Formats: sequence, structure tokens, C-alpha cells
Amino acid sequence: MLKIIADWITYSIFNIAPQTLLAEAVNFFIYDIIKIFLLLAVIIFIISLIRSYLPPEKIRIILSSEKRYFGNVLASLLGIITPFCTCSAIPLFLGFLEAGMPLGTTFSFLVASPMINEVALVLLLGMFGWKIAFLYIVSGLVISILSGIFISKLKVENLVADFVYKSKFNGQLQMPEITWKQRINYAKNYTTGIIKKVWIYIIIGVGVGAWIHGYVPTDFLAQYAGADKWYAVPLAVLIGIPLYSNAAGVIPLVSALTEKGVALGTTLAFMMAVTGLSLPEFMILKKVIKVKLIVIFAGIVGLGILFTGYLFNLVL
Repeated sequence: MLKIIADWITYSIFNIAPQTLLAEAVNFFIYDIIKIFLLLAVIIFIISLIRSYLPPEKIRIILSSEKRYFGNVLASLLGIITPFCTCSAIPLFLGFLEAGMPLGTTFSFLVASPMINEVALVLLLGMFGWKIAFLYIVSGLVISILSGIFISKLKVENLVADFVYKSKFNGQLQMPEITWKQRINYAKNYTTGIIKKVWIYIIIGVGVGAWIHGYVPTDFLAQYAGADKWYAVPLAVLIGIPLYSNAAGVIPLVSALTEKGVALGTTLAFMMAVTGLSLPEFMILKKVIKVKLIVIFAGIVGLGILFTGYLFNLVL
């Protein structure tokens, strides 16, 4: 159905000649834009309904479990459905530390929240199907869980700024219940808010992807970033770190690059580096933790991303 609509707009409304480079690019752009926004509206609405049951204080209480490693698993799972990008997750990360949560647990949340989110899930689902989306979520969860566990094993609480532990809060706030109508309104408003925030990134990302789809020769990128190039994954990670974007802007590029012969593991490693290892994140973290801990954190997450990239290239 969506393909029929995209074809009608491309060839009948815009009157572009079929089987031309322009037609390929425009058709790709229209089809992906319609598909992505439909998926975003439906899935984010559902996820935001679930999220209405998980305000920050309730998350803190849930994550306060003293069971070994259980907190890391929960923190990573909750990171998927919390409405935070890399930089906006950091204030909540700080709040968790002040509330007395273990450092390793909070780091698991900090990794999972920007790297695995509903926008990434929707875009991967729409562009690659459920198998790739599922593999990506699993790999992101493994990275976030293991990162938190490794950091807790290192006993590096002394690398956190002194003011964090001096302002600990160990009490529990009363959380008023909200009605179902209020949850529906919250879901509507949140869905609208997310789309307003990411629409420009989606259009830019799909636009660049459409240009690559229509005009970049099929074998050009494969010569330099195919699965047989050992250096492709670390190079993709290094290129991604200085950039700052969200999944909405990066995943359309992943789709187009993969279609043109770039190995899927390489493009996913690039996306993980952009969303999970960004320079703005490190600059904000420097206010809370010492440089040595930032290097440890980046090294652990970076190794996890490299492993995931090589694994995807090997398996797929």
C-alpha cells in the first residue's frame, strides 16, 4: 500500500520519468518518510503509555534492588523505554547517584538510554525488519549490562565528583496516581512532542539516504567498507564519536549505506558510536566524574561496539 502511494506521488504527482536516478531517489524518500512517521506515531504512543507508569522516582525505587547484577539488567531494560537522549540522560544519571544507587547500575542505564530507544526500534523495524531490530536491542542490552558490571567490579567510586555523594537523598517521594484519561493525554502529548523533535532529523537523514540510494554507485562504498575490510568497524566508530545526533538522523543513513554495500555491522557500529559515545556526552560527564572514569567508560562501551560490529559482519 505504501509503495503504491509512493509510486503515485513520484510518477503521477511529480511526473518524474521512471527508471531514472532522480526517480529512484525521490521514490525512496517518499516511501521511507511515510513508513517511518506511521510507525513512530503508533509505536511511540504505545511505549509512552507504558512509560506513564514509570516516573523517575519509581525507576529509582525499582533499581535499588540489592540482588547481584539484577540492577544492571533492570537499568538496561528501563533505559530502552525512558525518554532520554545521551545528554538529557545525564541529569537522571546524577540523580540516581545522589539517591544512593550503585555506580555500575547507573552506568548501565546511561549506556542503554540513548543507545536503545523507541525511535531506534521503530526505524530499524521499518527499514530492516524485526530480526535485525531484535539483534540490535539484544546487542545493546549486553553492552549496557556488561559495561555496568565491569565498572562496578573496578570499584571506581572515588572517581565520582565529591559533591555527588555529599548530596545523597535516601527518602521516598509520594507519587500520586493518575487516571487512564491522563495517561492517554500524556501518550498523545509525548508522541506529538517526540515527532516535533525528530521530524527534521528524519527528513535530513532520509534525504541524504535517498541521495545515496539514487546517485551513489552500488559497489563504490563496498570497496572501502565491505564485510571483508577489517579496518571498517573501528574506522566507523572513530568517525561516529565526534558527531552528535540521535537515531532518527542516523538510521536512515544506515539503511542507505547498507543497501550500497557497506556491511551492516559496520553501519550499526557507526550508529552506536554516534548515539552512545559522543563528545557532548563526555563534556557533560566531566562535570560529574573524573576524566579517568570517562576514559574507562568510553573504552568499555567502545570495545562492546567493536565486538558487536564484527559479530554482525560475521553472522550476517
